[in-house]
Amino acid sequence: METVTNNIQDALQQMLDKREEESLYRSLQVQHGLIDFCSNDYLSFARSVSIARQARNYFAADTYTSGATGSRSISGNTVLAEELEKFIANFHEAEAGLLFNSGYDANVGLFSSIAKKEDTLICDELIHASIIDGCRLSYANRFRFAHNDTEDLEKKLKNTGKGNVFVAVESVYSMDGDMAPLNDIVALCKRYEANLIVDEAHATGVFGRQGRGLVHELGLQADVFARVHTFGKAIGSHGAIITGSKTLRNYLINFARSFIFTTALPAHSLLTTKAAYNQLLSNDFDNSHLYHLIKYFKKDLVFGNGIYLIESSSPVQSLVIPGNEKVRSVASQLQQMGFDVRAILSPSVPAGKERLRISLHIHNTIEQTELLKQALIEILKA
Repeated sequence: METVTNNIQDALQQMLDKREEESLYRSLQVQHGLIDFCSNDYLSFARSVSIARQARNYFAADTYTSGATGSRSISGNTVLAEELEKFIANFHEAEAGLLFNSGYDANVGLFSSIAKKEDTLICDELIHASIIDGCRLSYANRFRFAHNDTEDLEKKLKNTGKGNVFVAVESVYSMDGDMAPLNDIVALCKRYEANLIVDEAHATGVFGRQGRGLVHELGLQADVFARVHTFGKAIGSHGAIITGSKTLRNYLINFARSFIFTTALPAHSLLTTKAAYNQLLSNDFDNSHLYHLIKYFKKDLVFGNGIYLIESSSPVQSLVIPGNEKVRSVASQLQQMGFDVRAILSPSVPAGKERLRISLHIHNTIEQTELLKQALIEILKA
């Protein structure tokens, strides 16, 4: 037994060593005292004292258990969870919604269960890993189309079988920060009778009236089969919801394994999400500073030597710096200068498109943003 254990440990270490040699090794780090240009807390809700206080007040007002105690189908279902689902679905102008423990769980549960062997899944090539993993668990035919390329999507739609067809996109892409051409994609899905699924993870709270998402901003709610809204980004809490029809909700309760076989979210997570959505609905909600920062950051930020900023109107601003070693070095120098900016390496992104993924937030100031720009110019023009 000891030999087997040693053999597997050696094999694992060899794989880790190979990753390190190829500059692909990942490690966890905790940063203290740096200016946040890294997190997905776009609206600063995760650090909001008022949201935290409201969640605590909700918790104190009634008797809630600290844990959910079981899955929703056994002991973990509550009036709070069902009311929150209805509240959030109504906010996003959907017929119904179903809570999941994370955006990853939501996508894995949805895509692994929704398409059968005779069906087809067509995904944008830059779709999130959670959707890729969900599709892999499905028995359906799977195709990718070139990023945001509606001509390539149409080619794929023309060559599907007789079953149901599902098209999957993100409204705002997590690594590039650019937006899907949703109007054109909706038109194609209508023409070829395909069902559109939109992951709104990086659009929730940022786009649309009161942060309802890009689908809502474009008035496409009735044209989208399912939307995934996650709470761990601009909402500043934890979990996710899939919105769609009541039939879809009931189907997922019965067939989505990542919903069925997991302990439900605890009350504190639900109450924090409720407080965050109440903030979106309040008269005080204003995300205009975020848009001002985005415009300010992009202005006159031009580099040469293959270094460029991907066009984006979202809080995700990606500065492509080819090469894992190079982009790691720039990120390290920025951290030493007081900025929490992280490098995104291949294979997370294609080789040659390694980047700094810079996130802008309401808690960032114009002064901090200007200092970051000057630091980038100093490092990259040295």
